[in-house]
Amino acid sequence: MDFMKLAEGRYSVRAFSGRTVENEKLEHILNAGRLAPTAKNLQPQKIYVIKSEKGLEKINSLYKCFGSKTVLMICADRDECWKNPYTGHPSGEMDASIVATHMMLAAAEIGIGSTWVCCFDTEKAKELFNLPPEQQPLCLLPLGYPAENAEPSERHSQRKPLAETTVLI
Repeated sequence: MDFMKLAEGRYSVRAFSGRTVENEKLEHILNAGRLAPTAKNLQPQKIYVIKSEKGLEKINSLYKCFGSKTVLMICADRDECWKNPYTGHPSGEMDASIVATHMMLAAAEIGIGSTWVCCFDTEKAKELFNLPPEQQPLCLLPLGYPAENAEPSERHSQRKPLAETTVLI
């Protein structure tokens, strides 16, 4: 698939069919995340694959994941990420964002829908899943086959012109 068509066509799926994502497709998606660039290639991401009934109950207590049977919780390891020597700012959020984006696009390429969720109590997630202190949950990525009634939001195709988002220096 042409990248620009893939990027333009991918949308946040907010209704899943309930059909389980096959293991080989899940592995394809996870490998796309593994191949994502990270600062100094330190790869500080930790991806928790949540598929069990108990795990899904926990994740849905944080955020209702649209009926997804597979949810990825993307975390960054605070101890493993690069820190900017000028500002001290850690790269973990950026690294995890790139990883999640790679996985969303890889999923779309093979017909698997996804949506980016960052509106959840990250401290509660750490508690529910007994995460080590250095693991910071940053986003949830529900995955699955889109339901028949799934469609992009009305805002999906609303893009600002390049002139409003870029500056030539």
